[in-house]
Amino acid sequence: AACVTRVELSVSCRSLLDKDLGSRSDPLCVLLQDIGGQWAELDRTERIKNCQDPEFCKKLVVDYYFEKVQKLKFGVYDIDNKSFDLNDDDYLGGVECTLGQVVSSSVFTRPLELKQGKPAGKGTITISAEEIKDTRAVYLEIEARNLDKKDFLGKSDPFLELYKQTDAGTWQLVYRSEVIKNNLNPCWRKFSVPLQTFCGGDFNKPIKVQCADHDSDGSHDLIGTFETNLAQLQKVGDGSPVEFECIHPEKKQKKKSYKNSGVIRIKSCKIETEYSFLDYVMGGCQINFTVGIDFTGSNGDPRSPDSLHYISPDGINEYLIAIWSVGSVVQDYDTDKLFPAFGFGAQVPPSWQVSHEFALNFNPSNPYCQGVQGIVDAYRQILPQIRLYGPTNFSPIINHVARFAAHSAQQGTASQYFILLIITDGEITDLDQTRQAIVDASKLPMSIIIVGVGEADFKAMEFLDGDNGVLKSLTGEPAARDIVQFVPFRQFRNAPREALSQMVLAEVPKQLVSYYKWQGWPPVKPP
Repeated sequence: AACVTRVELSVSCRSLLDKDLGSRSDPLCVLLQDIGGQWAELDRTERIKNCQDPEFCKKLVVDYYFEKVQKLKFGVYDIDNKSFDLNDDDYLGGVECTLGQVVSSSVFTRPLELKQGKPAGKGTITISAEEIKDTRAVYLEIEARNLDKKDFLGKSDPFLELYKQTDAGTWQLVYRSEVIKNNLNPCWRKFSVPLQTFCGGDFNKPIKVQCADHDSDGSHDLIGTFETNLAQLQKVGDGSPVEFECIHPEKKQKKKSYKNSGVIRIKSCKIETEYSFLDYVMGGCQINFTVGIDFTGSNGDPRSPDSLHYISPDGINEYLIAIWSVGSVVQDYDTDKLFPAFGFGAQVPPSWQVSHEFALNFNPSNPYCQGVQGIVDAYRQILPQIRLYGPTNFSPIINHVARFAAHSAQQGTASQYFILLIITDGEITDLDQTRQAIVDASKLPMSIIIVGVGEADFKAMEFLDGDNGVLKSLTGEPAARDIVQFVPFRQFRNAPREALSQMVLAEVPKQLVSYYKWQGWPPVKPP
């Protein structure tokens, strides 16, 4: 729960209705969230007296999840009494929206409505979002010299542990380094710890550094320790060496002549800003959503009820549910709401050639569908017009989106990120080419989500997901980052609709941030 992103919403209104006789309204704004079909109050602002253009001081706080559609309702009331209950207060209008819409627009202004379609005079509401966080991180490089020899046969195998002092006075581990084998003058690799974790943002909070000799049986021997704080560590920036004697308390007590058990030197200490997913989104990064649909023969004839493409009397199948579930979340982050949608593995009119990337709307020069509904409509229209065939090749459609991502990456800014949703029955033919395509795409601003429908054994898909180790191409080149998320639809058959999108999209924010961090690109408009 500690890693939940919290967002602070600032609210102002203009031209509110005037409900008070002889004076102006006394407005207050309340924030409700749709929780399982019921509106529940999350927070409310203060009341401002006699004001038709209020700018509320109190921020409304809400937990943010990229992978969920979070429906919100802002209601503005004229408060004329002391009771907490709003039912006896005049309603000045409200607006319904999603949190995704708010965070993806720099300023979100909407007309207030008394009820659906009935405007509240000329009243408007403006909402802006800010993430609550300390995005700074401490980067440290530490080395040591002349450490005590602890091992009978070799030198020591030193590692470091850094602790912060809690308010209760106990020590809490914040970082443990790698072990450097058989070395009394080790230089550990550079590391970073969020400032919040490192010292709670307090530069004078005591930090304890412990150096120990690693033993594989877990009985590590203390070499020595010292205390410092971030303010002291930072002095290394002035060019003066920052060094600490590593002291073993027991040796110090026993031996008068004891000096130290080695010297630890801080090579560098920098505090840098780490950008979050919302920094990029609020800073103007567009998320482009593309869908690829498997129309190969192994799905079965769409007219037959046992086909994966059969549309049931209530108008759905697993392909449609997957498109809706993922698309409804992602669409809030794309301003033009135009989504390219492709099919692969079918014979397509008029030539009846097999195609591995044909536009669902049969318009190759403009394959865009208007909104998620547009993808659904195009899918329904195309089904009777094509012949399911084969083989099942993923690489053409991955390479297609990768070309757009590569073009965008050439601008050298964090302005566009691409999500490709492939929905398939899992029988892949071009595994080697697909591996290469994914490894190439891992160097680009894109993520791939694969939803497997039907009852197939999805071993190949799980292999592409790379969760059990890094995916490598046939030539042995590893993926630069993990960009594939695979889920079998059958795990979600009896779950609520939103469970699927939460599972497949939960990794996307990390993948987006990891790409821009790797490139060293800040948000287009940094916070």
